[in-house]
Amino acid sequence: MARTILVVDDEKTLRETLSESLTEEGFAVVQAADGREAVEQFRRHHPDLILLDLMLPEISGTEVCRIIRAESGVPILMLTAKSAEVDKVVGLELGADDYVTKPFSFRELLARIRALLRRSETQASVTEPETVDLGQVRVDLAGRRLLRGGEALPVKPKAFELLLFLIRNAGHVFTRDQLLERVWGYDYAGETRTVDVHVHWLRAQIEPDPANPVYLETVRGVGYVLRQPESD
Repeated sequence: MARTILVVDDEKTLRETLSESLTEEGFAVVQAADGREAVEQFRRHHPDLILLDLMLPEISGTEVCRIIRAESGVPILMLTAKSAEVDKVVGLELGADDYVTKPFSFRELLARIRALLRRSETQASVTEPETVDLGQVRVDLAGRRLLRGGEALPVKPKAFELLLFLIRNAGHVFTRDQLLERVWGYDYAGETRTVDVHVHWLRAQIEPDPANPVYLETVRGVGYVLRQPESD
């Protein structure tokens, strides 16, 4: 079965040239011309790899990377201008796997694509679990739901993104500023209290006693940590 690659670039000529060349190499290709469409196509087609340009209209490439990485471990290969050194660093910190600098040769790009796909295959045996249990609450990672006794619990989308990030980094302590950067994005202009409010909402759902949390703990003077959950 052909691997699917999502090609995201607002330059029509480059996007179509890449799509044609990848199709000739045996890949199935899906295209997106802006950040908003990229997220929609990702959620619709579940590609095996994403070629992501950082300079995009609607939603920036770094923001697209953050959104996708919060939902999936799909390999992301960034396409970046030579002068965008800061964007490269930010993109990699947000979870991109590799990057190529424009202009690039298709041979180099193809080699990087195949290397990322091979690495993805070798990691298949340690893929993310579909569900994680926090006491009586089951976190459905794929369905983005919280369940107690089979009943769905109300949860705000951003609160779920925060929980998802903490589950994927269980045992690691994060400051409020780090959580704002990783979950809300580098361009978020809100206050660190936003994190506290979302933690409060999550504890109301997942903790047996929200006033004395055993899963989502406060590390005094630092930030928050999610203790290692149980997974199926």
